[in-house]
Amino acid sequence: MDFQILINNLTNPSLLFFVLGIIAVRIKSDLEIPGTSAKFIALYLMLSIGFKGGQELSHSEFGSEIIWALLFGVGLSAGVPIYTFYILRKRLGVANASAVAAAYGSISAVTFVAAVSFLDMQGVTFGGHMVAVMALMEAPAIITGVILLQKYSDKGPVGGLKSILHHALTNGSVLLILGSLLIGLIADERQAEGIKPFVTDIFKGFLAVFLLDMGIRSGKKLKTFFKYGYFSTLFAVAVPLINGCTVAVLTHWIAPAAGDRLIFSILAASASYIAVPAAMKLANPDADEGLYVPMALAITFPFNITFGMPFFWMIIQYF
Repeated sequence: MDFQILINNLTNPSLLFFVLGIIAVRIKSDLEIPGTSAKFIALYLMLSIGFKGGQELSHSEFGSEIIWALLFGVGLSAGVPIYTFYILRKRLGVANASAVAAAYGSISAVTFVAAVSFLDMQGVTFGGHMVAVMALMEAPAIITGVILLQKYSDKGPVGGLKSILHHALTNGSVLLILGSLLIGLIADERQAEGIKPFVTDIFKGFLAVFLLDMGIRSGKKLKTFFKYGYFSTLFAVAVPLINGCTVAVLTHWIAPAAGDRLIFSILAASASYIAVPAAMKLANPDADEGLYVPMALAITFPFNITFGMPFFWMIIQYF
């Protein structure tokens, strides 16, 4: 296994900007990215990934491999919360366990973006349909989390399953990803060339600024998180590692292309800190946001973009 991949990833400028954000918080700097700017950059990243995925998909033959990939992604998102919930229930209680389980079954679109950048550094492509897989993996975990809450809690969710499902499917990031994917799929190829500089050439620069903001946000949430002790930290590293490694091997038979396998692995290893918290505020207000958001954002996210991606990539290369 080539550990040079790990070293190269750790010296990636985008990742170093993430570290700079954490350092800025720890030394009490006033450095910050305005909220409106951060939101614009997030929207840009989703638009860019979706559009490029649609363009790739327009050149792909829609066959059984794509269908199996979509089904596998949905099944993975719905299934991960089940086993994680039973690990967490006795230690964290039903409300917190269902929220954490939903977060780790759902995905982080920003981690997906970082994985795309990583593959670009390796000179490896991935199927455009993986953008659709990512978008479809947002909602099933939320639904599973709500069902587990209904089953084991006396209170049940505040918002009903129908409203939670609607909220998950109309989430801004999901809508933009799917909409951009569709536009990229049906857009005239010559016309699409006109916006390629916007969706391609400046992508890495915007990613660096966005990860700087993520580093600042992560640093601010660490203090609240530490009151929960070592178990939550261990979970936030071990479960993504288990999920990512398992999927890196299993996808050899489901999505044999190396780029697709890495995307699947990082989606399985990632945790949602945007869509799930928004849904849980409605469905599960008793869950402590100071637990599951820092677990996903301040522990799992940096673990995946520093060590997770190169480690999963080495497994894929080995198998």
